[in-house]
Amino acid sequence: MSEAAADSLKHELSQLEAEYPELITPDSPTQRVAGGVAEGFTKVTHLTRMISLNDVFDEAEVEAWAERVRKLLSAETAAEADLSSSVSAGSQTRGLARTKSAKPTVEYFADNKMDGLACSLIYVDGVLTQAVTRGDGQVGEDVTANVRTIEAIPLKLRRSKGLEKFLVGRTEIRGEIVMLKSDFEALNAKQAAEGKPLFANPRNLAAGTIRQLDARLVAERKLSFVGYDLLRDSPADVPTNGFAYDTIRHLGLPANRQASVFKSVSEVMNFIHTWETKRKTLPFNTDGSVIKINDRAQFAALGIVGKAPRAAVAYKYPAEEATTVVKDIVISVGRTGAATPVAVFDPVVVAGTTVQHASLHNADEIARLDVRVGDTVIIYKAGDIIPKVLSVLTKLRLAKSAPFDMEAELKRQYPELTFERPDGEVAYRAVGESGPLIIKRTIAHYASKTALDIDTLGEKNVEALVDANLVEDISDLYQLTVDDLLKLDRFADVSANKLIDAIAAARTPELPRFIFGLGIRHVGEQTARDLAESFGTLDALSKATLDQLQSVEGIGHVVAESILAYFADPDTEKLFAQLADLGVKPQAYQQTQGPLTGVKFVITGTLAMGSRDEVATKLEALGAKEQNTVTKDTTYLIVGANPGASKLTKATKLGLKTLDESSLIKVLSTNAQY
Repeated sequence: MSEAAADSLKHELSQLEAEYPELITPDSPTQRVAGGVAEGFTKVTHLTRMISLNDVFDEAEVEAWAERVRKLLSAETAAEADLSSSVSAGSQTRGLARTKSAKPTVEYFADNKMDGLACSLIYVDGVLTQAVTRGDGQVGEDVTANVRTIEAIPLKLRRSKGLEKFLVGRTEIRGEIVMLKSDFEALNAKQAAEGKPLFANPRNLAAGTIRQLDARLVAERKLSFVGYDLLRDSPADVPTNGFAYDTIRHLGLPANRQASVFKSVSEVMNFIHTWETKRKTLPFNTDGSVIKINDRAQFAALGIVGKAPRAAVAYKYPAEEATTVVKDIVISVGRTGAATPVAVFDPVVVAGTTVQHASLHNADEIARLDVRVGDTVIIYKAGDIIPKVLSVLTKLRLAKSAPFDMEAELKRQYPELTFERPDGEVAYRAVGESGPLIIKRTIAHYASKTALDIDTLGEKNVEALVDANLVEDISDLYQLTVDDLLKLDRFADVSANKLIDAIAAARTPELPRFIFGLGIRHVGEQTARDLAESFGTLDALSKATLDQLQSVEGIGHVVAESILAYFADPDTEKLFAQLADLGVKPQAYQQTQGPLTGVKFVITGTLAMGSRDEVATKLEALGAKEQNTVTKDTTYLIVGANPGASKLTKATKLGLKTLDESSLIKVLSTNAQY
């Protein structure tokens, strides 16, 4: 799998291990440094372990890391202050700054994270004597012969004024062996010209090349080296990470010039966000930034936990690939009658946005991927926009999983419809549900009195608009003009202007009416109101998870599935984008406050004073809330003529108050509870 997908799984594992430390095993990926010792090379033990870094994925995690560091340093400084008070005033001590203040100064050092192979270069008296790969962090591979072919690595360190001591004794420079993007492209162009297979990516090529046993082959491929750390027997020789970078460059090796020292986390995040945008301009590939404590004495004092230092983390840019779990596969029936399966995920961030569903297109695509409910899958953003399932990690598949049966699911999710798959087509379609028929039904419902209540847009006018190809979906209503309508026999100047004005008035509808008007399967007026009250905005509702939907009163698994399927349908996403461009924006829901706020009521039977909707509207205007069914938190059961026996029985059993029509009139006239 890609490194991004592997990082996603590793991050999930690290979070689980943090919550359940008793489950950590010695062979956990979090307990080892990435990589292993290759066969065919002499093994070398590092004098100082080559550590790996813990990953962070957002600003909150960076802030949490920085806060932990500050607390640890404060405690360390306080301990040092106590110690210093017990020695003579002239005594000289070394390490963290001695101060009675428990708030030490903390500087950060950040650099773009290179995507290559970590390697340590060992110079003795200024001469390159050995090059060792990271390996497992403790033991690496001696690749000196191969590294000597890399032109960016000097065989002898450059003498620089003030830095002569680095040419005496042992100087270790650690960095990344990389293949620059331009060199990779040139090599692949050569491969193509010679009819040879192309290489996958620069990182894998660099790592594979440096492990070649034939140094002549290594010399043919142009590798580079970029330093990021400097070690000496005396730690005092390298006081800060910023100093290390400057010294590496003065000694004749490359080190990134984007790296810098920062005073605060906000400055670090500005650096990260800048290079996240500009990273394509870098000569090497990068998937994030490294953040360190700049002061090396502080860095050392903070120590190491497991295989990673406390004083540094690797910030990973939003992954272009990530792993997640398929919670469900729901089916959406679009305006043409075609059934589209949609995978519903545990929410995961991909390329900077949260993804929780993706179209699986059709039964053939499901079979090709063999994706099942409960599977862990790798997802990606096609063109950085549309989420798609790349593959299934079958080794993580649950033992009880079963292949997805499209026909069985169609019968379960849509028992009232019949589907068939026409010869030569990949999609199942609802029998008898033609495109124009569905469009007419959709538009008529949207314009109906209980939905957006668009005056003069009744069934006959809807049929005329659809038959004339003026309207193919809801968004087309908002693009109609008076001239368009005057071309139809049903409209004259007055009626045409009246309809255009009515449509214009429906650009900012009440959220419950808009949700109901969308015609989402199983979502009636009451459910639409409950959804509006629970989520507040259309955007929040469109991003709701299966669990969040099922937490709304009266919404079970079937209804939640239907809502997810609607919002996951690519046609829905396209429709909402068009509506937004046309200035159609439902109002955010605001619970009406009034004398009956907190009152919940159920209506049963027929009322002489008006329809159920009319009565409910009057009560809700006073702050009350209508319910579909009687529950223990119902305040009143309003009873009209010919009431439902089941509601009366349940209300009596629960000891609830009932209101007849005369009592209801008193409530409405006095604006007070009965």
